[in-house]
Amino acid sequence: MPDIGDEKEAKKFYEDVPMKTEGFFLKGAGALDWGMKNRLSRIFNPETGRTVMFAIDHGYFQGPTTGLERIDLTIVPLMQYADAIMLTRGILRTTVPPTLTKPVVMRCSGGPSILKELSNEELAVDIEDAIRMNVAAITLQVFIGGEFETRSVHNMTRLVDMGMRYGIPTMAVTAVGKDMVRDARYFRLACRMCAELGANIIKTYYVPEGFETVTASCPVPIVMAGGKKIAVLDALTMAYKAIGEGASGVDMGRNIFQSDCPKAMMQAIRKVVHEDMKPAEALDLYETLKNEKD
Repeated sequence: MPDIGDEKEAKKFYEDVPMKTEGFFLKGAGALDWGMKNRLSRIFNPETGRTVMFAIDHGYFQGPTTGLERIDLTIVPLMQYADAIMLTRGILRTTVPPTLTKPVVMRCSGGPSILKELSNEELAVDIEDAIRMNVAAITLQVFIGGEFETRSVHNMTRLVDMGMRYGIPTMAVTAVGKDMVRDARYFRLACRMCAELGANIIKTYYVPEGFETVTASCPVPIVMAGGKKIAVLDALTMAYKAIGEGASGVDMGRNIFQSDCPKAMMQAIRKVVHEDMKPAEALDLYETLKNEKD
């Protein structure tokens, strides 16, 4: 049996080295609980503070849109190249292999189809189901200026409350109605409202004039929405500018899965987001990878 005095001498307490109090790399998240920070650290790369989300949740109101007809065949093989996957619980349960270790951002709102008024949404997922499915974040649309603006805002605050209760971040997606103007003034309003009412991440659209004022006036990370399919160089340029003007990542769907070579596009976008690769260089990479595939 060792002597008590000897045991004390063998321990290393490093009395002369104060314990370091680590900050947190992500904007607006310093006061969150450990579980929230851990989940955010899975979505956002701690080394760059950025993320490439892969949005494939369009079917919740559009049905099997172009590129998402057979998610098992065309989309699942691409998931390994993303930092996080944004999708519905139905696709997660039925189609995504449980061996996938990418963080899941789960769509939690729904109701109307493209045939009806889209702002008339309700919460469509119970928080217990989100927990069962081990999601890293929960998300919904917020229709600032829409017909059912107040309902969508209350949906968000209810989701934020549920997420805070269980340590799951909430991402608010600023939806733009067909009659709304897409400009920096509108997005400053929409993003700031969502952040003020508790959202931990905001997904919003890029605007060529004043986008830096949108990111600067929002106290939580902004992730740029990819939007409709555009030319490859235009999509890469939009992502590059958004990152340069303060976005913490992109959440692309159609500009990836509707491209001629989705795998190459995903890898090119990653270079832009995480390595600040210029759009022309990223286009060259895309073409090279596409030709290798062909």
